[in-house]
Amino acid sequence: MKFISWNVNGLRACVGKNFMEFFNAVDADIFSLQETKLQEGQIELELPEYEQYWNYAEKKGYSGTAVFTKKHPLNVTRGIGIERHDHEGRVITLEFEDFFYVTCYTPNSQNELTRLDYRMDWEDCFREYLCGLNAKKPVVLCGDLNVAHKEIDLKNPKTNRKNAGFTDEERGKMTELLGSGFIDTYRFFYPDTEGVYSWWSYRFKAREKNTGWRIDYYIVGEGLKDRLKDARIHTEVFGSDHCPVELEME
Repeated sequence: MKFISWNVNGLRACVGKNFMEFFNAVDADIFSLQETKLQEGQIELELPEYEQYWNYAEKKGYSGTAVFTKKHPLNVTRGIGIERHDHEGRVITLEFEDFFYVTCYTPNSQNELTRLDYRMDWEDCFREYLCGLNAKKPVVLCGDLNVAHKEIDLKNPKTNRKNAGFTDEERGKMTELLGSGFIDTYRFFYPDTEGVYSWWSYRFKAREKNTGWRIDYYIVGEGLKDRLKDARIHTEVFGSDHCPVELEME
């Protein structure tokens, strides 16, 4: 099976660039989006082979996720079942026969870390949600998780140490998640690969200079370890400030 995840930073804008070309060429079994920035009815995509599942933020033009799947799920849920966390359209879970598939757009801690306390609460609640699923059947988690876990995962770790996405607190929560029975699939296959990122600021010619961060992930429950085939980051694909990430699994 081939899975793709992409923070499109506004789906309507991305469709106006090269979204459908990549979507058709990659031919994924499941294709996930974050930061769609849509409300229901604002876009119609003709995807004849796929079922479409959307989760919209209550705030217009903000956040939002989607999953397009060739494989019919047994069940679909939106959010994590905690009222204070379920207004921003950040999570969709599809249950299949032998795994759960979860796409997530993790809240950003914001400039001057104004939302860090909320982010810490989110992290604990979301980890508990994932662990609950993983106890039933293995989980495939994808999305923009808004953290570069290790220094190898961004170009300038020293100058970003206390910035959103690379605080000790956020990195610690990722360590906790991985310690709870989960695998960062890209590092599973490429533990020492440097200079491969999934997000670049639109400022300072960051993408041209490859001054980036790896904050988009495929993370799986350890029960899927033997089914992993490869993980990729499609740095050649434009259309957003993020690029798509991929997981191939038997």
